[in-house]
Amino acid sequence: MIKRAVGILILGLVVAFGCSRSPMHEQADSSTPLTNSQPINLAASIARAKAENKIVLLDFSGSDWCPPCIQMEKTILSKPEFQAYADSNLVFLSVNFPSKFHLPPDASATNDLLSAQFAAEGVPILVALDGNGKEIWRHRGAFDGGPKELAVELDAVKAKAK
Repeated sequence: MIKRAVGILILGLVVAFGCSRSPMHEQADSSTPLTNSQPINLAASIARAKAENKIVLLDFSGSDWCPPCIQMEKTILSKPEFQAYADSNLVFLSVNFPSKFHLPPDASATNDLLSAQFAAEGVPILVALDGNGKEIWRHRGAFDGGPKELAVELDAVKAKAK
């Protein structure tokens, strides 16, 4: 009974606060399948956000091994209502640290640099930047709520940053 309670407590902490993988680096295991992910161009994304009056949202994720990341993708990020919001309001960047596949070397190196630049020592972490590249919001761990609640939160952050 005590073992089960401790197990549930640990799982609850992982879901609430995220997964730790220190330091955050993409694990380039050549035995796993290669994905065709392109490296992120943060400077171009910030310029686009400024030109289009959007914010940049970086999603630091362990898409295939971190339970809160998988849950957030399933319940928020992949939902049509969030995708429509993102298309109109965000430059959305997925900074992924997978374990079941590996990234091309340039994409892996870029993700590692972004992880260091934004002190992303665990996942999931959402980081919002304004059109000047200034961090205006950060959320670590599972996001409470759904697509609508995240959109409301981001709209408030964007309004406050003006």
